[in-house]
Amino acid sequence: MKIKKAVIPAAGLGTRVLPITKSMPKEMLPIVDKPAIQYIVEEAVSSGIEDILIITGRGKELIENHFDKSPELENRLSRANKRDALREILGISNLSNIYFLRQKEALGLGHAVLCARSFVGNEPFAVLYADDVIFGKKPVCKQLMEVYEEFGLGVLGVNKVKEESIFKYSSLKVDLIRDNIYNCTDMIEKPGKGQVLSLYSVLGRCVLTSDIFDILKETRPGVGEEIQLTDAMKVLARDKGMIAVDFVGKRYDMGSKLGIMKASVEAALVHSEIGGNFRKYLEDLCKEL
Repeated sequence: MKIKKAVIPAAGLGTRVLPITKSMPKEMLPIVDKPAIQYIVEEAVSSGIEDILIITGRGKELIENHFDKSPELENRLSRANKRDALREILGISNLSNIYFLRQKEALGLGHAVLCARSFVGNEPFAVLYADDVIFGKKPVCKQLMEVYEEFGLGVLGVNKVKEESIFKYSSLKVDLIRDNIYNCTDMIEKPGKGQVLSLYSVLGRCVLTSDIFDILKETRPGVGEEIQLTDAMKVLARDKGMIAVDFVGKRYDMGSKLGIMKASVEAALVHSEIGGNFRKYLEDLCKEL
């Protein structure tokens, strides 16, 4: 079955990037001139996704406003004959069929995905974590969708993380199938010493089958007293197996201050309007360091 739907959980509080997230959703933090979540939506759309559900929480109205039409702004740009700006603004509201649902309690990523059950139905679907912006020639979501079409199993977007960092992520038990594709039969969220299965971790993207919802419904709170999506995917991996794809792309953690700055700097270097001048600025700045 072709994947047409995607879920973007975006209800987190963004405590790692306070104080800005006291008044602005972390998903709306800019990477040059676009909010982080727009890059994620664009990735889904360029992968062939037709319907997107964004799971939000209290205080996240700015996200919905960003993807809505803005008649006053559109009229002003039209009257000023600012055609390029108008085209860009209209493009945002026409990116895809975008729907919003509020997660009324912050019960974890697994619970946020469970909230999407009525939207997804019995179809396979993609999940794009709102904390993870990934730049690359081929959208990571599409890389996973193509592997799903081949194997018909849930697919995990993974990369290796540093040995000293694996305890902050998930750890997967994997066996090579070919190239960058692995069979995954077990996983653990934030492993302790002696629990590390490998240095491969799920990083921001996955494709799931609707089987996950019944599992999530029975999943008890885990690490952080939250319902962890990893705990539910572990059941799926053990019972049916899942596929792990060591994806090609550069990931930025938009839930960290350093990740935000890295994404902004690297996006600015290739930006069509400011790339050249920004590169010159950095070169001059580096001489002073």
